[in-house]
Amino acid sequence: MIELKNLSARYGRVGVLREVDLHVAPGEVVALLGANGAGKTTLLHSVAGVHRAVTGAVLLDGDDVTALDAARRTRRGISLVPAGRQVFAELTVEQNLQVGLHGTRLSAAEQSKRFEQVLSMFPVLRDFASRPAGLLSGGQQQMLAIARALVRQPAYLLLDEPSLGLAPQIVEQILGVLETLTESGVGVLLAEQNAGAALGVSQRGVIVENGVIVRADSSDGLLNDPEVSNHYLGVEQEAVEVADRAVLPTSIFEPID
Repeated sequence: MIELKNLSARYGRVGVLREVDLHVAPGEVVALLGANGAGKTTLLHSVAGVHRAVTGAVLLDGDDVTALDAARRTRRGISLVPAGRQVFAELTVEQNLQVGLHGTRLSAAEQSKRFEQVLSMFPVLRDFASRPAGLLSGGQQQMLAIARALVRQPAYLLLDEPSLGLAPQIVEQILGVLETLTESGVGVLLAEQNAGAALGVSQRGVIVENGVIVRADSSDGLLNDPEVSNHYLGVEQEAVEVADRAVLPTSIFEPID
């Protein structure tokens, strides 16, 4: 289990996360919801070790990994798929997958087995194995970014805005893979502005506003809450406009103690 205890983070003097408590169990998808700038990415980066928290602790299966850097946390089973895909455009699909295995020292046979496992989740990538990643569509690049993280067979997968800029049918295909992962025991922390899609594939959801978790509930509980629906499940274009303006909404909830 991943556990965050009283986790706070800042950039310079600007506080971004404040005393966050959160857990993700094996085989569970937890949706991390909130507007652009709410602190979702910083939270994921703090879990992955990309950004160092200033207070609090990150526990992995009971072990304190707060002092470990990102590379060591990756070796311990935490894989991050950052926003914006960030594939290596000049490398082929297969070479991108090889980058995902950097430092593992696996045999050629084991590498091939892992490639086949992730390509079975995203069959279109198999057809383009020799194609430079920069020539793939946005949806295919997102699939590749996720596949590159999965070749390490992580215990926990952190996804940052995987639906951003993608057509609904592609989003459905990408998020549909999460069911396969959870069946094999992988825990997923999914940061999304597309609250409806995220809650549709998760068991629990938490809402972040101004770096604070202000609401936590089952996904069904959040989906059926009129207050949540009005503010987070409204017209998609409104969410896009908020993201473009980087406006932080006035909180509709009291912060969780």
